[in-house]
Amino acid sequence: MMLRRATRKVVGCSYATAAVTELPRRLRRSERKPLVTPVNELKRRARSQRATRQEVHEIALKPPENGLLVKHLVPVAHQVNDARKELFSCASRVSESVDVHVCKVCGEVHIGNSPHRIRTCNVAGSLRTKEHSWGVGGLEHVLPTVYSFHLYDRLGRAVSHEEQLRVDRIEAITELCVQAGLDIPEYPTRRRVFPVYNVAGKLIDFERKFPREGYSSGTDIEPYGFWLKKKSGQSVSQSSSVDLEGDIREIADRGMRAWEKVHSGATELMQKYGVHTCGYCPEVQVGPKGHRCRTCQSYKHQMRAGQHAWQEATVDDIVPPVYVWHVADLRAGAGPLVDELRRYYGKLPAAVELFYQAGATVGEEYGRVMREDVVVPRLDEEQWVV
Repeated sequence: MMLRRATRKVVGCSYATAAVTELPRRLRRSERKPLVTPVNELKRRARSQRATRQEVHEIALKPPENGLLVKHLVPVAHQVNDARKELFSCASRVSESVDVHVCKVCGEVHIGNSPHRIRTCNVAGSLRTKEHSWGVGGLEHVLPTVYSFHLYDRLGRAVSHEEQLRVDRIEAITELCVQAGLDIPEYPTRRRVFPVYNVAGKLIDFERKFPREGYSSGTDIEPYGFWLKKKSGQSVSQSSSVDLEGDIREIADRGMRAWEKVHSGATELMQKYGVHTCGYCPEVQVGPKGHRCRTCQSYKHQMRAGQHAWQEATVDDIVPPVYVWHVADLRAGAGPLVDELRRYYGKLPAAVELFYQAGATVGEEYGRVMREDVVVPRLDEEQWVV
């Protein structure tokens, strides 16, 4: 027995220091999201643009800044949209076999049969012991939806505060695909044939000044009001499902591949098509600039008159990975995760953990996050691990 304890102690000593540094820590309410581009680089760009605007000459614009599509990204937009549909369909099917739990107080999610006992519920209204009050969760907790205003003309003026109730809000990942070349009849968008020119910092649209044959300025269509055409609460992902065949493990593998395609494809699209997010709240706007709606209620919003503090977004802002505790032991008799051993447990995005427990193969990029190289001791052995 002493030999086994010593062995466990050595194993824990060599791997317990493997920090889960790849996970973004939860920000405090007063903290701003980390900037994608360093602030010194942003200042340098602003000084360069300000100096360029003072010179009266044409500024060369490339797609999509000139209003044209990036041709080699149009197939990527269709692939991301198809992968998004398959992802929602697979996750919906797998969630019928794998239990999803959500805390009724703080909203933390857990995937598995037995909810964990880790005391991390530390919000207003939580218990004094910080234990979670578990309830039945659903697909909306595994794959939360982030919405953005749909822009008929992505180079037009930003949505004002007075227009916020007249402009459609659709899924941000769908709006990104639409602006990159995906055509959806319910969400019309303007496709330019001739580019927009930039002279002294001002955009000049010759299609508006000299309309071509068949040109539409948008006055003869209805770019909003989709809720009158669809059932209330029905989103694009719910209205278009994918037929699934095979056992639950094959469906989980398809969902895992769809998750990777959505992330890789959205990352590729966001390198060309701008997406902005508020530095203090989850608001997202797909387009070259953010909207002007005064709906921010986060830290010091009074100083901004309710307007959002826009900054460059990442793929996690439009496809948020809800991180959950990773259950490495899937045996039926295995007990729940306990608070005393929390430093030995890993984490995974909720969708990845859902597919993993259904039998899918998880990629190597999640190896350190899962902490598979850490030996989880028993409660009576925890005191021997350093």
